[in-house]
Amino acid sequence: MQIPSNSTDPFIKSMTEKGEKIRSLFLEHVQNLAKRVPVKVMLGDGSVSDQESFDPLAVRQFYEIMLKKLSDWTNHGVSVTNDKDLRRCFIKFEIKEGSYILSSHMSIQYHAILFYKTDHKVIEIQQKLVELTDKIKELQEKIKPQSDKMIEEKLKQKGYENMDHQKLFEVLFEQDGITKELAESLQSAELQINDLINKRDSLFQELDNMLIEIYHTNSVMIDEMRMIAAEEGCLCNFNLEYIKNNSSEGNFNPKRMSTKVKNDLLKRMDDLIKVLEF
Repeated sequence: MQIPSNSTDPFIKSMTEKGEKIRSLFLEHVQNLAKRVPVKVMLGDGSVSDQESFDPLAVRQFYEIMLKKLSDWTNHGVSVTNDKDLRRCFIKFEIKEGSYILSSHMSIQYHAILFYKTDHKVIEIQQKLVELTDKIKELQEKIKPQSDKMIEEKLKQKGYENMDHQKLFEVLFEQDGITKELAESLQSAELQINDLINKRDSLFQELDNMLIEIYHTNSVMIDEMRMIAAEEGCLCNFNLEYIKNNSSEGNFNPKRMSTKVKNDLLKRMDDLIKVLEF
C-alpha cells in the first residue's frame, strides 16, 4: 500500500497525514539545498555566459545525516544514477514492525549540463585543433596520389605494369616481399599523419579536461511517472507491506493489524518528522 493513500481507514489516514507532513518537510529541505548560485562559464564559441547551478554534494550530505539519525532503519546508503545528462540522487530505507514493513524512497532528480571553464586556454586549444585538422586533411589528400605513383613505380621496377586489378591482387597476395617493400615505402608518410593524429587526440583530451558541469533542478514534488519521464524535481513516498510466507503483499486489511503494530508504525513516522525538523 502506497502512502499517501486515499483510504478512509483511520489508521491509514493517520499514516497519510504524517506522510504528507514528511513530504512537506522534505520539500523544504530540497528548496534550500537546490538554491542556485550564479556561475560564469564559456561556450563552445569562446563567449562567456552567466549560468546558475546548485551543489549536488550538499544533497548527498543531507541524506547521509538523515540515515545516520535513522539508525534503526535498514538502508543501503546514498545512491546516484547517471544517464547521460540526467542524474538522480536518492535513498531507500525500511523498518519492520511485526509482520509489516514500512519503506521510504526519497529522491532528487536533476540535469547536468556541460560548459567550458572560463579560461583563455580553451580558445588556444580550439585554434590548435583547427590547424591540426586542416594539416591532417591536407597531408591525406597529398599523400594519396603520391602513394599511387609510388606503388606504380615499385611495381614497374619489379616488372609488373599495366596489370588489371585482379591480377595485381594475386601478385601482391603471392609475393610477400613486394607487399613489404610497398608498405615500407609508404610508412614514412603514414607515420607523419599518425603523429599529427596523436597530437590532435591529445588536444581533444585536454579540451575535455576543461569541461565543467552545472546542475539544474526544480524544487517541486513529482511522482514516479514524472520521474521516469525525466522531469526535474523531488520524490518522497512510502510503502506499507504485509509479510506472509516470506513474500510481501501490498493489499491487506488494516483492521486486522494489532494496536501495537499500528502505534509502532505511527511512531516511526513521528521519528522521521523529528529527523526532518532539524
